[in-house]
Amino acid sequence: MEKSKVYFTREISPENVVKMFSLLEKQLPGKVAVKVHSGEEGNQNYIRPDFMKLIVDYVKGTVVECNTAYEGARNTTEKHIKLMEDHEWSKYFTVDIMDAEGPDDILEIPNGKVIQKNYVGKNLKNYDSMLVLSHFKGHPMGGYGGVCKSCVDKP
Repeated sequence: MEKSKVYFTREISPENVVKMFSLLEKQLPGKVAVKVHSGEEGNQNYIRPDFMKLIVDYVKGTVVECNTAYEGARNTTEKHIKLMEDHEWSKYFTVDIMDAEGPDDILEIPNGKVIQKNYVGKNLKNYDSMLVLSHFKGHPMGGYGGVCKSCVDKP
């Protein structure tokens, strides 16, 4: 088994996010979606858009998000767009709420042991690559959240 490479920086800065990404020597072809967590209303625990601007510009990406299935400021497109403005995402980026208009796309999960299909915002099909920029978090009711709940491999 090949050992994984781990990249580390002691300085958390927009410049070092770009540096760490460039060390991967990966290209994101075509139209790039940059999946973010836009932040809950009243919560300060999210990566700010001004911090992400350098990497989003570097990959020539469009910031994407999805509405939530639970109550709050992100459970409808109208409220989510307002939150994106309030949290200044729209100030820096073009923003695409991928499930703004239904129906969702369904991705089959062959041989899934628990889940056989995944519902994703239909706008996912408009992108060729995705970079996910999010923080890891513990949810008191639902367990852990982070990158895995937002990623899919396109066929």
